[in-house]
Amino acid sequence: MTRKNIRINPDFTRVIPRFFNSGNERSLQIINKVVDMEETMVCEVLDGVLKEFSCRYKNIHDVFDNHYSRISHLVPSGMKVTKERQHLLGAYFTMEYSLEAAALFNPSVVEAPDQSGLQPGEKRVIVSFRATGESHISSIVFRQGIIDKDCNITLDEPAKFLQEGKLAGEKRNDKEHFARQLTQLRLPEDLHVGILHQLTDDFTYSEIDVILRNSLRGIKDPTDQQAMKQHVLELVDACYELHFSHHTTLGERVIFPVTYTEKNGIEDARFVKFIDEEGSCTYYATYTAYDGTFILPKLIKTCDFIHFEVHPLYGKGAVNKNLALFPKKINGKYAMLSRIDGVNNYIMFSDDLYDWEEPQLLQRPKYPWEFVQIGNAGSPLWTEKGWLIISHGVGPMRKYCLGAALFDLNDPTRELGRLQYPLLMPKEDERDGYVPNVVYSCGAMIHEGQVFIPYAVSDYASSFASVPLDKLLKALLK
Repeated sequence: MTRKNIRINPDFTRVIPRFFNSGNERSLQIINKVVDMEETMVCEVLDGVLKEFSCRYKNIHDVFDNHYSRISHLVPSGMKVTKERQHLLGAYFTMEYSLEAAALFNPSVVEAPDQSGLQPGEKRVIVSFRATGESHISSIVFRQGIIDKDCNITLDEPAKFLQEGKLAGEKRNDKEHFARQLTQLRLPEDLHVGILHQLTDDFTYSEIDVILRNSLRGIKDPTDQQAMKQHVLELVDACYELHFSHHTTLGERVIFPVTYTEKNGIEDARFVKFIDEEGSCTYYATYTAYDGTFILPKLIKTCDFIHFEVHPLYGKGAVNKNLALFPKKINGKYAMLSRIDGVNNYIMFSDDLYDWEEPQLLQRPKYPWEFVQIGNAGSPLWTEKGWLIISHGVGPMRKYCLGAALFDLNDPTRELGRLQYPLLMPKEDERDGYVPNVVYSCGAMIHEGQVFIPYAVSDYASSFASVPLDKLLKALLK
């Protein structure tokens, strides 16, 4: 392995404006105080806010307009509110959130859609990172870069301004169809009737989540309550779309949690460039949505990294973490890696990209450095010798290392070779961080005869390494 002399550290100055609301009662108190201010005082306070914060955003007035619109229904009816007073109210309901305050880690890398203007041997790439901030909420951020013929990477400078995607609307569910599905759970009659009674004819995941919080309070055991909630929510479509302005750069775009399924984090996105039978390209990323109680595997779809579709994954195999999609169909079926039991590697095949029902055991922990658990470190890589899977293993002292294995191209359930020793392990200056003794990756790529691997450094920062493909394959097939 050759480590690259580059370390991407979290930058706590990278902030986004978030809506800030402590409840209607306190909101009304703030609104009444601002409403009672003299207009000259309103302009004076607003002017101070603009001088201090406008340089941190492309258009802070748009932020204030948006956040004012979310509390405008609480403003006394019939009152004429000047634009300055609206912006000041918007400022009182805005907070800055530092995306990377805690960590910038678990990267993946894919070939960028635009490969124009490059020198021979160069490739433009997109690197995604898991950014973690206050309250350990994770989001996805991006950097674009160029890998040269020697597999060294040069990244664009971090964007100064950051922007969340615009939510195009959550998928609405049909109550009649949902009622038929709910019958299969055989809930207590009063609970079944109570849930349906509160639902409108069409509803979103967010709306039923609120209903379940109230309806399930009668279940005393918290474990039973959460299990019941998960079973019901699995019947609900949690799809949505995000759109970014064409005027934003890739580095400005942030995929931040927007729905209840992921309100506590979008974790460990594994991006892959997927080629279909006709040769067209789509980018997918599996990730773990976390709502503070349970997790839900989801899939991101994009063709341009401007418009994103988000879908939940279903089926007996779409559980736990560590799902990674193969970059093309195998024998006419989609293929996916998973770790449904938290210990072993599994493989699944499906005709439906979003429904995974039959996981098959693929690998068990075999060597001492992976006795605790084994999992993938991103989507498999196609080589002439077989499917190359970069793996991670956990051993003594919960130390995470990266390994590798090779599988048959036509039958990837058949292992052709596996490294006995780690491919990459934490060196001395990589052992300390938010989670010590960890190297981890969410997706590598092959470039100019090298396997290029971005990796996390102890759940805090990120770095890069490469290894000659021919030497790795030789070792795997030895």
